[in-house]
Amino acid sequence: MTKRYARPMTPDEIAAVPDSEIDFSDVPELDEAFWANAKLIEPDRTQSVTLRVKTSVLEAYKQHGRGYQTRMNAVLESYARAMLKRE
Repeated sequence: MTKRYARPMTPDEIAAVPDSEIDFSDVPELDEAFWANAKLIEPDRTQSVTLRVKTSVLEAYKQHGRGYQTRMNAVLESYARAMLKRE
């Protein structure tokens, strides 16, 4: 039976769990067939740019804390992919 936790565990708490207590029953075995068909997918690289945005836009992203540039990039990437689908 899987243990239930009252709240999500922190990375340190997860690291402290011994391997013997981890339930791997829902993880399929990675056999030779898996590796024979596996494809390496390189992540997109990022490029530093200077971009002018309205102060109100920047403040709206920053008010949600760290990672605001990542969130802005996600929105831009979503828009770019939508535009490519239209072509």
